[in-house]
Amino acid sequence: MAGVSIAAEWQLLGDKYYRKPELYQLRWKNIDLARNKVACAPFGGPIAVIRDESKIVQLYAESALRKLRIFNSCGRQISETVWRNPGGRLIGLSWTEEQVLVCVTQDGTVYRYDIHCKIIESNVSMGTECFEHSVVECVFWGNGVVCINEAFQLFCIPDLKNPKPCKLADTGLEEFPLCMAVIEPQYTMSGNVEVLLGVGDHVLLVEEDGVQTVGDGLGTLQKMVISHNGKLMASFTHDGQLLVMPTDFSSIIFEYSCESTLAPEQLVWCGMDSVLLYWDDMLLMVGPYGDPVRYLYDEPIILIPECDGARILSNLNMEFLQRVPASTESIFKIGSTEPAALLYDALDHFDRRSAKADENLRLIKTSLPEAVEACVDAAGHEFDPSLQQTLLRAASYGQAFCSQFQRESIQEMSKTLRVLNAVRSPETGIPLSIHQYKLLTPSVLIGRLVNAHQHLLALRISDYLGMNQEVVIMHWACSKLTVSSSVPDVTLLEILLDKLKLCRSISYAAVAAHADQTGRRKLAAMLVEHEPLSSKQVPLLLGIGEEDTALTKATESGDTDLVYLVLFHIWQKRPALELFGMIQARPIARDLFIRYARCYKHEFLKDFFLSTGQLHDVAYLLWKESWELAKNPMASRGSPLHTPRIKLIEKAQNLFAETKEHVFESKAAEEHARLLRMQHELEVSTKQPIFVDSSISDTIRTCIVLGNHRAALRVKTEFKVSEKRWYWLKVFALATIRDWDALEKFSKEKRPPVGFRPFVEACIDAEEKGEAVKYISKLADPREKAEAYARVGMAKEAADAASQSKDGELLGRLRNTLQDSTASSLFDTLRDRLSFPAVKYISKLADPREKAEAYARIGMGKEAADAAS
Repeated sequence: MAGVSIAAEWQLLGDKYYRKPELYQLRWKNIDLARNKVACAPFGGPIAVIRDESKIVQLYAESALRKLRIFNSCGRQISETVWRNPGGRLIGLSWTEEQVLVCVTQDGTVYRYDIHCKIIESNVSMGTECFEHSVVECVFWGNGVVCINEAFQLFCIPDLKNPKPCKLADTGLEEFPLCMAVIEPQYTMSGNVEVLLGVGDHVLLVEEDGVQTVGDGLGTLQKMVISHNGKLMASFTHDGQLLVMPTDFSSIIFEYSCESTLAPEQLVWCGMDSVLLYWDDMLLMVGPYGDPVRYLYDEPIILIPECDGARILSNLNMEFLQRVPASTESIFKIGSTEPAALLYDALDHFDRRSAKADENLRLIKTSLPEAVEACVDAAGHEFDPSLQQTLLRAASYGQAFCSQFQRESIQEMSKTLRVLNAVRSPETGIPLSIHQYKLLTPSVLIGRLVNAHQHLLALRISDYLGMNQEVVIMHWACSKLTVSSSVPDVTLLEILLDKLKLCRSISYAAVAAHADQTGRRKLAAMLVEHEPLSSKQVPLLLGIGEEDTALTKATESGDTDLVYLVLFHIWQKRPALELFGMIQARPIARDLFIRYARCYKHEFLKDFFLSTGQLHDVAYLLWKESWELAKNPMASRGSPLHTPRIKLIEKAQNLFAETKEHVFESKAAEEHARLLRMQHELEVSTKQPIFVDSSISDTIRTCIVLGNHRAALRVKTEFKVSEKRWYWLKVFALATIRDWDALEKFSKEKRPPVGFRPFVEACIDAEEKGEAVKYISKLADPREKAEAYARVGMAKEAADAASQSKDGELLGRLRNTLQDSTASSLFDTLRDRLSFPAVKYISKLADPREKAEAYARIGMGKEAADAAS
């Protein structure tokens, strides 16, 4: 009987059944759709209502000021605001996919509101042409709008999230089109919006690039509407014909002759199977087959197209007109003998403890999985919770006798229906069908609940579906901050923390940032203390002026990038002394600052060192600057005795002198300055820029090479160069210029303190063996003399000198140096003569190591190797 009463409310259109269940009894009062402009969001979204100023209406106990009011689908008011926007008459309003209310005024201004009647960002203008020639009509779709003005120009905003108006191609019209429709960019070949204009007996297709004529011979079209998938178009002609055709106008799929030639007030698609036409008191549903279905109304209605049907809004209630799902039809159709119907009937008999329940199950034993699946699917399409429960019980009853059916499907459907029933409640007022819910997705639904400030329900659904709750809790916390201006910071902090701890990954920094934006900086500082991520914590602390805390957190994190971020921020915002004081007690920050300043900010670093009493570090910087100044050729201009470099070094010397620990550096700086002065003088006197930045030794050597012996002696005296070093420098300098007479004279001035070895070395390096022989004979050490003779190739003299030293190892080394056979035999003879007395004792040594070392010392390599092995 229940099935009969359910099917009795259906209407047959062709071979398909349609039903129109009531969703809500509307809670609003004194709302007359006839005297208001109304915008209804799809997917069970909110309803925006504003008085139509083009109509003379009777005011009840209300203000004469126009109000924009927003209700949910149950008629419960969400928000309202007084409409005071300039721009002339309101031409149209509609909801975007993100549930943003878009209002277009006569001068082309586009206002955007959220669901709480708060205006979003700045207004957008369609352009000066719309301001000069008022907007007459606008058509909305998803996230865009197209307007036509009095000059027959078309303007478009393809994406209201990033509103950039553009002008479409010139239509060349001389009168207004009878109707206008839009094909969304996602359904066009070009990817751009296409506007259809009903003009005369044809249609103009207008794009940004051009205009083309389509649909010749269709007759005059008074209404046009595009289907949800952008593939079909329904139109109403001047002679009362309803035409359905593809959007490319290639053919007419079907046509229907209406009883009236008067254009309907509303023409919408009901899903994809039928078209709805509404006149003053009648709603006509036309399908491709069979007679149309008529519904009579004695009050105005608004048709809200949905992907699987159409919602019907009246002054008193809201209904949902949809095609009866196949699973529901198979169960409740009058006289149905489908397995699902028998299963549903079996449950009824089971509840009444009738044996016929078993009989029904036997009849559908082979089709039991399909019957269970149909009951589950039918439960999902029902809006009545009691009927949902009955259908799921029938499915569960059948599942007990069916091992092949997936048990999880009933659990999933139960979970889905619990969510849908929760949002369909009058308090929430989102009458989603299961098909709409799947298209919308749970995450988007939760986002809409959050935007409607239904945080508790959104949190419960997120938890129930196992989804991330961070978005919900975050939005709740920010909303709580906004509306809790009178709550003390400490109390509000406890309230927030109690909820924020529910989500481990929550960003306390984001909540703190919102608290700062609402003017609660102290609360923001308390919140950010709970942020575990330094990368989020530190920037926010800087934003709320807590630089000292930010620097502490950054150094504790060990992240050098964060430390530099804080340092640069303080550098720009605070006086230098405050920065120095903050980093002085933090070694990491101080060291990083010094490292950066050494490379890029020397002056700033000097100020820091001076403020902390590190005079020696300032001196090092000055000394370094002097060397960097040397790289700049312009720095050497001016007086040769008072160059900027010398002044910098003198400053460094004075700073070093003020500390007892840097006596050496002070002395070195002083000598460096004196050396630079003397080198400048030498460059001026010789007119050769080759002295500056050379060492004392190189300066002396260069003076001697240039023949300026007096200057060389002056440098020697000024810097107290030792006699030994002086002799080495002068000898090699004279050898460099090959002044052998001067070298010989210099060797005879007095006995050289370094001996004659430097003279020998200098001559050999200059490849003057004859000059070297003069000084080799004067060498006192026989070993040095033997080696020197060997280097100039004089084997006999080398052997004689080596024999005087009585060193067998030296003889062996010289033998290897001189590869000549005569020299080799000579050295072998001398070595044998020296080593013979020792050999007889070496052979008697017991320790092989000692024996090998002894043989090696007298140059007997073979015997040493044998002993070592």
